[in-house]
Amino acid sequence: MSEPKTDPRILRTRKLIMDSFIELSEEKEFKDITIKDITSKAMINRATFYYHFQDIYDLLERALSEVLLINLDYSTYGESELNNEDFVSIFKAIADFQQSLSHRCHRGYEDTIARIIREQLYVIFFKMLQKKHPNEKEKTLKLTATMLSWGIYGASVEWRKNNSSMAPEEFIESAIPFIKQGIEL
Repeated sequence: MSEPKTDPRILRTRKLIMDSFIELSEEKEFKDITIKDITSKAMINRATFYYHFQDIYDLLERALSEVLLINLDYSTYGESELNNEDFVSIFKAIADFQQSLSHRCHRGYEDTIARIIREQLYVIFFKMLQKKHPNEKEKTLKLTATMLSWGIYGASVEWRKNNSSMAPEEFIESAIPFIKQGIEL
């Protein structure tokens, strides 16, 4: 049985709300953005906002997840088996995402942003590990995906804080052989 299709009007309205929120986040700190600001910019009423999102924090989480998904482009990794280029492109996507947030709603929401990044990385790494090691126990692959997602996220934080003058590709490349060696064991 196929999944029911979402009405295009619902998708357009959700996108309009998210786009309005992202535009506002370029103008104001997240803490200063109100639902009234969003509904005015999107030209919708409060009930429509609440039909799509529980509150402004739900909107923040969903908007950040969507932007990160676009940066990561899951389709790129669908057939991959964790090669050097994958690590570099994943790290670059995370670094670019973090950089884009540095002058938006990053302050005060590090935990939410960190969780979103780690969750998305976990999904990618778990799928890639399943493909690379189809006979391995799921529990082992999940633990490895968790460690990789936290490690890549941590490296991106380190890059952002101390090495952002260095290209993200250059920053991560020296660590890849050690990461891969651990995965191959």
